Amino acid sequence: MLITFLVLLLVLVIYIYNLPVFGGKAEGKRLVRMKQSPNYKDGVFQNLSFTPSLAEGFTMQKVLWEFLTDKTENKKPNFLLPTKKLNLKEQPISDNFLVWMGHSSYYFQLDGKRFLVDPVFSGNASPIPGTTKAFAGTDIYSAEDFPEIDFLIISHDHYDHLDYKTIKSLQSKIDMVICGLGVGSHFEKWHFDEDQIIELDWYEDAEIDKGFKITSTPARHFSGRLFKRNTTLWSSYVLETPSKKIFVGGDSGYDFHFKEIGEKFGPFEWAVLENGQYNEKWRYIHTLPDEFVKVAEELNVKNVLPVHSGKFALAQHSWNEPLQKVFENSKGKNFKIYTPLIGEKLDLNDDSQSFSEWWKS
Repeated sequence: MLITFLVLLLVLVIYIYNLPVFGGKAEGKRLVRMKQSPNYKDGVFQNLSFTPSLAEGFTMQKVLWEFLTDKTENKKPNFLLPTKKLNLKEQPISDNFLVWMGHSSYYFQLDGKRFLVDPVFSGNASPIPGTTKAFAGTDIYSAEDFPEIDFLIISHDHYDHLDYKTIKSLQSKIDMVICGLGVGSHFEKWHFDEDQIIELDWYEDAEIDKGFKITSTPARHFSGRLFKRNTTLWSSYVLETPSKKIFVGGDSGYDFHFKEIGEKFGPFEWAVLENGQYNEKWRYIHTLPDEFVKVAEELNVKNVLPVHSGKFALAQHSWNEPLQKVFENSKGKNFKIYTPLIGEKLDLNDDSQSFSEWWKS
């Protein structure tokens, strides 16, 4: 009886381990290349600075208990959030604009090319069905709404940035994928062609079209989709087009790399920066509100779109606190904050555009 149970348990574990939602495993020439990276040590990728999972004074047991007994007020909105839905297929390819789609997902057009970053349109930021659901009314885009995508950019492989269902639904529309070292193993598991995938180490770049260059730059975070962390690389990116220079932030705690990136590549016309799902416990892997201004200033950026909020409750703060704090903290600074609704068109050529404080509704 015990042997039968153990065999069944083993079969179940193998079955779960091989489910496509968890992605692939780096091997062969991909693994050889990863091992050659200066950021890869002892079988995993490392941050530039020592980065503990939890800040000093916190334990995993304490964090788990706080999660199980969480009573954060207003963690999710109790009403439908206001949104707009731009018809992406009707937009002239000559228009330079961006559409935020909640959390860290956004679509933008620049100089005749179409980009999509970290799309999650399945209504869920977790591989476990029914958990981590999108706020009511925020999951308004699906694969059918998109034109052909020239470049899909993935910051890292966490489920709230790399969603299997979304990627599979968009697959026929995606031309090229740009991601960190090792992340391509997931896309190959999902039947993307090897020549569709550009994997970059920090400070590696690729000319993706005439006049278009993208450089992978450091972030202070981690990765992982199953049992082991940091087997793929997490990244931010510098995108240079014929008319603009944009910083694609991804997830990152504060560290010296922001200043380094600003000195190497700045000034930037635009930066998309994380401003939500933070906690003092995770200060090394997520930007705190009082660090946001310092990040923008060190990057030397003119215009900033705050993301990583507005769609999923992943931390112990009210749903609208991130937007309110970043709005307040950025007043009078030498950069401008833009806070469009989910689905609202942000003109990348118009610095005078303004948006409402919709999170107060």
